Amino acid sequence: MTELSAPMKAQAMDMHGHSPGMVLRSLIIGLTAFLTVVDLFATQAILPSLTRHYNVTPAAMGFAVNASTMGMAVAGLVVGFLSPHIDRRLGILLSLVLLAIPTTLLASAPDLTTFTVLRVLQGLCMASAFALTLAYLGEQCSSMDAGGAFAAYITGNVASNLIGRLVSAAVVDTLGLASNFYFFAMLNLAGAVLVYFSISRVKPMHAMPTTQSPFAATVAHWQNPSLRAAFAIGFCILFAFIGTFTFVNFVLVRPPLSLGRMELGFVYFVFAPSVVTTLFAGKAVARLGTRPVIWAALAVAAVGLPLMLSSHLPHVLTGMVLVGIGTFFAQASATGFVGQAASGNRGIASGTYLACYFLGGMVGSAALGQLFDRFGWATCVAGVGASLTIATWLTVQLKLPTTEERRQ
Repeated sequence: MTELSAPMKAQAMDMHGHSPGMVLRSLIIGLTAFLTVVDLFATQAILPSLTRHYNVTPAAMGFAVNASTMGMAVAGLVVGFLSPHIDRRLGILLSLVLLAIPTTLLASAPDLTTFTVLRVLQGLCMASAFALTLAYLGEQCSSMDAGGAFAAYITGNVASNLIGRLVSAAVVDTLGLASNFYFFAMLNLAGAVLVYFSISRVKPMHAMPTTQSPFAATVAHWQNPSLRAAFAIGFCILFAFIGTFTFVNFVLVRPPLSLGRMELGFVYFVFAPSVVTTLFAGKAVARLGTRPVIWAALAVAAVGLPLMLSSHLPHVLTGMVLVGIGTFFAQASATGFVGQAASGNRGIASGTYLACYFLGGMVGSAALGQLFDRFGWATCVAGVGASLTIATWLTVQLKLPTTEERRQ
């Protein structure tokens, strides 16, 4: 998020046209995303351990762990609504500091209800930081490099899925469940420190005068068919992602795969390819267009689904890799589209998108959890496939406004 002066940018350009300053900015953006949402999915790697600890069903524990998406959906709407009046830097900083509180309290949650409430509070803090950062990027980046900035942010999100789960499994295996949450609380505070030093180098954001009220802007966004479709696509993407990567954990620890706790953590190296591929989402959209890129990404994810029904671990892991690559690439592309399709009040548009995205995760954990408990893994995977199919159909409606339409 650091910025270079124009002369420094010119001097720093290398033979490929990339400046060290741009690389540093992308690194900081990605690291901020990593530290913002690292708590979101890290606990999925220890779902079997949590299920035994609270003595509940996979569906109940899956819903409790993913209850953070409920808080994120609410915070996405509220922050988006109030976005024009929130100082970006201060809002992000406070959100990450406050996030450390429920994260710490999870270490001593006495029952599943308390655990669920604390996860909701985590979601409120994570989404506040997430939505404000997306709005910040949309305002600070030019239209030419916005795609790269959003891709860097989503890539940090992808990395949090990989490293967060791996670290969580390792900490629990070595030090126990409570130590896991203390460790992640420290990561939250590290995120706040990074934001304090990185965003402070940019001129502070101030509320920008708007001709529309937040309510009118929200209504206007929902009346835009392209934005409405993008919001629904976000819902479907996390619905599919949650359904896949929450309940596959229980498949992996049961016969015939029968993985141990630490082995389950190492499984999440399946996200490593996504860390690389997601970085190219912005370039792919610039060259091919949003719709072809999202269609291709969803197709890649769909190819991975039948592989996860196999009883052979290499097939299952390959399927997980493909679903990860496809869903994250589609998410990065859809996020960038919202920033470009919203002619004004981008903070509200980004907040609305995130609310729909995380609402999809909450609904996915509840609905697909019931399918998993009642009918098994194959039916759960079929539900994921249905979500991807709907997202594919919705992508037809994505269309950026013309210059003349933006002026109106």
